[in-house]
Amino acid sequence: MTALDDPGAVSVLAHGIGAQHDLPLSPFYAFAGAFAALFVSFLALGLLWSASRFRGDRAGRPLPAAVQRAADARPTRITVRALGVAAALLVALCLVLGPADPDRNPAPGAVYVLLWVGLVPASLLLGPVWRLLNPLRTLHLLGCRVLRRDPAAGRPLPPRVGMWPAAAGLLAFTWLELVAPDPASSTALLLFLALYCAAHLAGAALYGASWFDHADAFEVYSGLLARLSPLGRRPADRRLVLRSPFNGLDATPQLPGLVATVCVMLGSTAYDGFSDAPSWISTVQTSALGRTTTATLGLLGAVALVAALYALCAGSTRLLSGRLPHPLTAFAHSLIPIALGYLVAHYFTLFVTEGPRTVMMALGTDNPAPPEPPLGPGGTATLQVLAIVVGHVLGVVAAHDRSVRLFPPGRAVAGQLPLLVLMVAYTIGGLALLIA
Repeated sequence: MTALDDPGAVSVLAHGIGAQHDLPLSPFYAFAGAFAALFVSFLALGLLWSASRFRGDRAGRPLPAAVQRAADARPTRITVRALGVAAALLVALCLVLGPADPDRNPAPGAVYVLLWVGLVPASLLLGPVWRLLNPLRTLHLLGCRVLRRDPAAGRPLPPRVGMWPAAAGLLAFTWLELVAPDPASSTALLLFLALYCAAHLAGAALYGASWFDHADAFEVYSGLLARLSPLGRRPADRRLVLRSPFNGLDATPQLPGLVATVCVMLGSTAYDGFSDAPSWISTVQTSALGRTTTATLGLLGAVALVAALYALCAGSTRLLSGRLPHPLTAFAHSLIPIALGYLVAHYFTLFVTEGPRTVMMALGTDNPAPPEPPLGPGGTATLQVLAIVVGHVLGVVAAHDRSVRLFPPGRAVAGQLPLLVLMVAYTIGGLALLIA
């Protein structure tokens, strides 16, 4: 969320990081360390990793049967669904009946912090939690029970649809968060949530519950992040397993719209990073197109740049390595840890300060002060750089394993050179947003 109308004041919900000049970090050491990590990992993988080691959904050590029974028990699932509906009702009541001042209303923090940012650690620790918490899925289920209809009944979703509705939903939400003139106002949030609910309930009524799997922005967002969770479920026998996050990442479905969804995650976070720059604020305020139009073009431009760089990389990989099935989606899974690194870098401080403050407001405390960040400026800067670098290194590992599986041995390393260049470009951009 930005404060483009007032460069001298930034909303408490504006950014997960401090201004760039608040981060005491040497650009030389940050960039040198990042490049060293990428090149060393690339060379080591090329020399030591000659065969694919990830087994996707086939991997994992089953959890004890008692844990499986507790997780799948009907009371457990009913309780989790009830919590999701109760939280949604509370947010709606706060928007309708609560104070207009967002500093005294927990609803904006619940949506922009607890939901949007909180889904990151929740999905990493517990898997795709929004699938059970999703109040829209629960409302659809209850409606089908009343009508005595199978929730899965409906028209088959055309394969070409894929994740495209989720990509559009994520773009709409990030536009509200980062571009809308007053994103924390009750009116803006109510309008967005009403349209969002109507669209997805209509989609579920037409296509059945499978609509949420591919179209609900928050469910897809949580599901992609959960690919890096140590908890997974094997499709073959529905067993809960402990697994390497790389196996979950390797099992990411190569659906239409996957690249667009991940590029929205990356591009919107990048836009959030540079939208507070004085030069961009000045551009927006003086643009003849107007503030909202200019900011919208900036957001779309950031997403388009991320997507164009990836598409160029995919095309170059195909030229170097020969025929490649589904060239755009073949390596899209390697962007997920990069997106995660950007999310951690940009929103860690926001979550650990505004998250507790939102909970305190929901419990009745009037305009509580947020707690102090657990890390000082130096610690925060170090965490941010590490998050970006580690995310890119994980992406290099995931891309290498996919490359040695798809390409002949003589072309596997050469085919990764465009991906390495892409990782370096993304790293430069991500670090520049923090310390330039």
